[in-house]
Amino acid sequence: MAVKDTVLDILSDLTGSDEVKEDLDKNLFTSGLLDSMGTVQLLLELQSQLDVNVPVSEFDRTQWDTPNKIIAKVKQMQQQ
Repeated sequence: MAVKDTVLDILSDLTGSDEVKEDLDKNLFTSGLLDSMGTVQLLLELQSQLDVNVPVSEFDRTQWDTPNKIIAKVKQMQQQ
């Protein structure tokens, strides 16, 4: 499965909404779809399913606030 599809499935499961698949530039935090607890779950799922390790201490919300940004960050981290 492609990174994009996996990330969107994780986000959809975490938020309980398919909105994340319809608007990839939607801000997940200001829209209330994702909160700090959801962020931790997101990072755990990314590590589990895509082998991407993002320490919470290095998590910058502004770089991870839309589905598109999350997909780009995951792809970037997988190439390192």
